[in-house]
Amino acid sequence: MTGVVCLAGASVIWPEHARAANLASGKAAEEKEVGNPDNDTCLACHGNKGFAMPAADGKMRGLHVIKDRFGKSVHGKRACQECHTDISEIPHKPGVTHKVSCVSCHEALWDAVKAEKKTGENARLGVVVQQIDKYMQSIHARPSREDQSRTNATCYNCHDPHYIYTNGSPERQQWRLSIPIVCGKCHARESAEYATSVHGKAVLNDKNTGAAICSDCHTTHDVERPVRDSAKLAITKNCGNCHQNSLKSYTGTYHGQINKLGYAYTAKCFDCHGSHTIQRADDPKSKVHSANRLQTCQKCHKEATQGFTTFQPHGTADDFGRYPYIWIASKFMIQLLLGTFAFFWTHTALWFYREYKDRQARKSRPHVRTDELLLGKHFRRFPLLWRIGHLIFALSLMILTLTGMSVFYAETAWAPVVMNALGGPQAAAYIHRVSAVIFASVFVGHLVYVVVHLRESWRSFQWFGPNSFIPRWQDLWDIVAMFKWFFNLGPRPVFDRWTYWEKFDYWAPFWGVTIIGVSGFMLWFPNTTASFLPGWTFNVATIFHGEEALLAALFLFTVHFFNNHFRPDKFPLDVVMFTGSVPLEEFKHEHTVEYNRLVESGELSKYLVDEPSRPMALGAKILGFTLIAFGLILLVLVLIGVIGSLMG
Repeated sequence: MTGVVCLAGASVIWPEHARAANLASGKAAEEKEVGNPDNDTCLACHGNKGFAMPAADGKMRGLHVIKDRFGKSVHGKRACQECHTDISEIPHKPGVTHKVSCVSCHEALWDAVKAEKKTGENARLGVVVQQIDKYMQSIHARPSREDQSRTNATCYNCHDPHYIYTNGSPERQQWRLSIPIVCGKCHARESAEYATSVHGKAVLNDKNTGAAICSDCHTTHDVERPVRDSAKLAITKNCGNCHQNSLKSYTGTYHGQINKLGYAYTAKCFDCHGSHTIQRADDPKSKVHSANRLQTCQKCHKEATQGFTTFQPHGTADDFGRYPYIWIASKFMIQLLLGTFAFFWTHTALWFYREYKDRQARKSRPHVRTDELLLGKHFRRFPLLWRIGHLIFALSLMILTLTGMSVFYAETAWAPVVMNALGGPQAAAYIHRVSAVIFASVFVGHLVYVVVHLRESWRSFQWFGPNSFIPRWQDLWDIVAMFKWFFNLGPRPVFDRWTYWEKFDYWAPFWGVTIIGVSGFMLWFPNTTASFLPGWTFNVATIFHGEEALLAALFLFTVHFFNNHFRPDKFPLDVVMFTGSVPLEEFKHEHTVEYNRLVESGELSKYLVDEPSRPMALGAKILGFTLIAFGLILLVLVLIGVIGSLMG
């Protein structure tokens, strides 16, 4: 039997005696003492500075425990034998590896606390068990490639179990400073690089306990291989724990939006700024320094030009001094949104109220007398080509809304679900661009049609006549008359072929398509854009593209739907854009001025058609309700995004 003599400040192997004397404790030690020794007995040897014993590999292993430091730790009130459960003899056999299970110990403690129903005052134990669960899924808990009988790292490889302190304590703060050194025992190259970085210098040289250490970026217990997408996303998110404003501005860019959706293929913080060797932006060695920025951009954008270097990935609309163009673009679009919806939502609410009250007052009477009309006849308003164009326009716009708003509101719970269903951002981008081409083609085709039509009737066409979409003074008087009717100050106005809201529906896309189309083209072809425009135009284009698309979606699925389907006289559906015709009595009610003019000129019969067949009428209703349902779903999703962004 090999014994051990513990002397103050030294350890001596004493193989030639069968009995050891524990001089530090003042007690004579038997060859074996089986039982549960108290901490003082253990510290009689382990409390001596420099105390060490040979490990299984024959090398000396330091076993000194500083009594005062241990007493201040979270484990200081626990008995040594609670962790070292297989210690049953004093002195111990040298060269034997004793088993300690942090996991089993903490799980057993938590089970005991739950059994005693004392989880409230011992909540920290529950947190530790949660951390254990995360650790078990981490790269550290997996077998080492070099030695598969061991895990990559155990609890006590990172934590010194004798010196674990509560959060906020001075000892805990000092322990933080040692983490890069501890990690460096396994990750030597990364540790050496970290020591040269702005973070490493602050921690290792300046002893700044608030600077970033390894676990701040890579997480603590659920550390994953950095090459995995989940790890890249976690690291990016962790950057925001210190750099909140920078993360917020980053997530407003396309790079960040894709990141928020759960995909890691776009640029992240460390792709631009570096990781272990990160420097301040104004440091010549920084990857984002003005001298190095183009080279950094070219890692992803191979053909990037100098214009990329003035892109503002952290530009905000709150700082006019630093980002004047972003500020102006943002404030302009906000005013446009507020002004548009302040007018039209007020207009919608008043119209609903007035029309509802009128219908209540004459609910048992038809709108107009029908005895003078040709019963069963319809008035043809829209030819087939217009209806096809409208349908394609509507479908492509809804697809654009779905794919675009999923990125624009990437932080919502629904956006990743939609994006996964579409096959991911790259597939969604392809769908978005194809839909944009279709949408633009219909728009351009319409313009060609109008130009050809006007060319044929250039001299005879009445530019400000009733058949023209060009606004005229009568539209202004109609708006005034409409508001008088809203407030019961005058009769309901009568309208000609095109009402003022129909003209707005017609002309608004000219603005919207131009803004969305031009900005979308700039973002679609960044190399072309950056070859002749500065990089900040990407920021401005992003604002115009997203906010104008938001305006279009909200307007179409609220105001346009109300005007054509949801107001009391139309509810629940108007199928005129699917069948092309409207009942004659409804036409007389909605467009009285045109009806009277056609009757007086004898031209009414030219526009009269038979009522749509039952199959066509049924198909039109099914198609109409389907499109409206899809539009309302999109409206709900967009509103969730709007409310979330306002609350965030």
